Amino acid sequence: MTQSLVPISLLVLSNVFMTFAWYGHLKSFKESALWVAILVSWGIAFFEYVLQVPANRIGYNHFTLPQLKIMQEVITMVVFAGFSVLYMKQSLKLDFLWAGLCLIGAVYFIFRSP
Repeated sequence: MTQSLVPISLLVLSNVFMTFAWYGHLKSFKESALWVAILVSWGIAFFEYVLQVPANRIGYNHFTLPQLKIMQEVITMVVFAGFSVLYMKQSLKLDFLWAGLCLIGAVYFIFRSP
């Protein structure tokens, strides 16, 4: 694995934890007390930060700060789309595709100049 793929991989894993921390309770803990959902979400978010902080530290050696941010947003949308379909059983609408194309445009513009 090349050094530039390490932060990307860590960001993907971080986003999986983040997405479950933010939205997983809507399915898994909807009958639980709010404080239970909050504590479980905080516990999951801990692992997000364990991965996200090193991802950004390592990534900053290979990418600019704006490049890291745009990568994070694209990864977030891809992970969220998978989470929505696979875990929450939601269908993706055409507007999600248009939003994704806008993000691809953002990637192009942020990476096109050195």
